[in-house]
Amino acid sequence: MLLENKTAVITGCNRGIGKEILQRFAENGAFIFACVRCETPDFTDYIQSLSDRTGAKIQVVYFDLKDETQLKAAIQTIVFSKKKIDILVNNAGVAVGGLFQMSPIPELKELFDVNFFSQIQFTQGLSRYMARFKGGSIINIGSTAGIIGNTGTLSYGSSKAAFMYATKSMAAELGPANIRVNAIAPGITKTEMFEQLDGKERTKQIANTALMRPAEASEIANVALFLASDLSTYVSGQVLRVDGGMTN
Repeated sequence: MLLENKTAVITGCNRGIGKEILQRFAENGAFIFACVRCETPDFTDYIQSLSDRTGAKIQVVYFDLKDETQLKAAIQTIVFSKKKIDILVNNAGVAVGGLFQMSPIPELKELFDVNFFSQIQFTQGLSRYMARFKGGSIINIGSTAGIIGNTGTLSYGSSKAAFMYATKSMAAELGPANIRVNAIAPGITKTEMFEQLDGKERTKQIANTALMRPAEASEIANVALFLASDLSTYVSGQVLRVDGGMTN
């Protein structure tokens, strides 16, 4: 119960890595604001099942990161709850692949709106509230695509690189309020994105890891749990690569 008596906000937690983080935090006693774009029967049922199984209290907050009005309303909903926010996990995001010369600028701008600008705005709003309580942990989900310059990753990789750099800047500025800020940079991970990869590209990326396999989403969630908990109270401003030992 590493997160007992703590309150966490998690974005993009209806699938993949975000869903595993939601589950791991619930299992460890956190009260959770589960932020997703829209309501679906499957997710509603999952939240009820998870709450029944773990005893965790979970409040779902629906908003679209691309809609500034909804984003601001979500911040107000969370702040007006009067709960001390201990943890913020910025996991929501979109992935678009394409070669540099074939990447339309409007598409690039839209991807940055979701993966960078909206995440920054959401974090600005909640970190001001967290600073009142002089403590907290912010965890940004980046990607090794933002570190390693592979072909076809200009849009996605650039947005994640910007977010991981911002992590270090946030850590420097929020440190005096005792707020830690770190990023996780997963390598190839078994999510919907993994299933959408071309077979040759998937094989290539797996062969490029020392462990010769993709990560399970739960293995990324375990690192998020570490950063959210008091086990990591002197860890800040870091980008933790969780990539199975990628060789470049």
